Amino acid sequence: MSASTQRETLWGALAAPWDLIIIGGGITGASVLREATRAGLKALLVEQRDFAWGTSSRSSKLVHGGLRYLATGDVPLVRQSIRERQRLLAEGNGLVKPLDFMLASHPREGGKHWQGRAGIFVYELLTGRWPRGNHATARLRQLEPSLVQEEGLIGVPYDEAWVDDARLVLRILREAVAAGGSALNHVRVTGLLREDGRVAGVELTDTVGQRSATVRARAVVNATGVWADSVRAHLSAAPKLRPLRGSHLVFSSQRFPLAHGISFRHPRGDRFVCVMPWEDSTLIGTTDLDHHPSLDQEPSISSEEVAYLMEAVESRFPALKLTLEDVVSSYAGVRPVISSGASDPSKESREHLVLEEEGLVTVTGGKLTTCRAIAHDALRALRHRLPELAALEPHGPFLGTPPALEDAPLSPEARLRLRGRHGADAPALVAMARPGELDAVPGTSTLWAELRWAARHENVVHLDDLLLRRVRLGLLLPRGGTAHLPALRALCQQELGWDDARWESEAHAYLTLWRTHYALPEQPRLETPRAQLATSTGSPRRPGG
Repeated sequence: MSASTQRETLWGALAAPWDLIIIGGGITGASVLREATRAGLKALLVEQRDFAWGTSSRSSKLVHGGLRYLATGDVPLVRQSIRERQRLLAEGNGLVKPLDFMLASHPREGGKHWQGRAGIFVYELLTGRWPRGNHATARLRQLEPSLVQEEGLIGVPYDEAWVDDARLVLRILREAVAAGGSALNHVRVTGLLREDGRVAGVELTDTVGQRSATVRARAVVNATGVWADSVRAHLSAAPKLRPLRGSHLVFSSQRFPLAHGISFRHPRGDRFVCVMPWEDSTLIGTTDLDHHPSLDQEPSISSEEVAYLMEAVESRFPALKLTLEDVVSSYAGVRPVISSGASDPSKESREHLVLEEEGLVTVTGGKLTTCRAIAHDALRALRHRLPELAALEPHGPFLGTPPALEDAPLSPEARLRLRGRHGADAPALVAMARPGELDAVPGTSTLWAELRWAARHENVVHLDDLLLRRVRLGLLLPRGGTAHLPALRALCQQELGWDDARWESEAHAYLTLWRTHYALPEQPRLETPRAQLATSTGSPRRPGG
């Protein structure tokens, strides 16, 4: 059954009563759907844009152990983050990958230098290992030759992991749907249905088919992340969130080779930035500033953020002589941070919030790493209405075990990639591939077959769904992959069921979107006044945050 046929079938079944409706198709909503389905509930997830369209495809790509929470003494949260990271590494092998990180620090930083070293010492102990020795200046030069050669600079090692965040959301969703759950993208909640003073369902509008439906459920979860207050506004609830933007620059790994993730203090101030290898690229981020544009608009990196991040790169990697011409792409995401009224954005807590208002359970905030634990917290709030949830095992498995693909004509790396990103779908993806489609798209590790599979089976509605979230070619290739669009058209147009006019329209819309929101601003100001940059980016965050 094609994705479009599945969509029509599911829309026709919306009138039947549901146990649970989940609003929001990011990492939290997907995790709630997976765990609710595991408990035997009839659950429906709806997403106003595309799955993982918001923060969950625009993160720092780190599955981190919560090092920054040591600064506030929240050891239980660090332990939980480390435990959940280990779970994702084990169950998501090939999708979640270990990454050696280190803090580049110098004794001239004074007390902060020693605080950083002490924090990583404790962090390593909490991971269950004795802290490793620091990399002295000479060793640091061997490990990362492009790093600034400064006598006294040391590297303090610690463990992290990276992930294709959007693919993690998609894998969780597809496993939930395979287990009996339901999910619709490009469906907007336009109202909450209330009966006897409690939320009893939602009003939906299909932004693709321009139709509406009223859907009832025993419980409704608001897992819309940074849009949570917009849903709560239907109940006239006071806002809780402070939207904060974080932006990144993407370089090719050939131009910016890196073997480790490296965190270091920005040359102007104490705030940490990180560079890290990811996919076939190198990322640098992130910024941290209040986001004022409408949340319904695609976020973009600002000229000030470009200047801030390039200044960091130039200060620590001067030998590479990187310029704006070397930037392949950029991306910006808006974090759902619970507002405490702090004047400094970076001092706001990243912990999650679960609250119930007139029967609506809202879960927001938190980090990708602890998505499973956050989902369990949200579902615990529903046990009084959904007694089936009492059987949910809080320490059970999260992701399924994918097949081995031993007979597939692929390299070991490609097998691991497909198993991690596609789970149980991997054998069918390989079987569907036509001659040459198990080769990689030039300049990436993405297989052509992944594009065909996504176009046919993964609920692609627009071309940016395919190129920015099902695969990441829009971030990894120059000009968003423009040079490959003819090949992509030959591969995907028929699978998508688009005529020539529709393809041309989608291609134009995608390229306009990419130029506007994923390229650099037209006139980035590299000589940004010191005070303005300080205001834009906030103040220190701990490494790994």
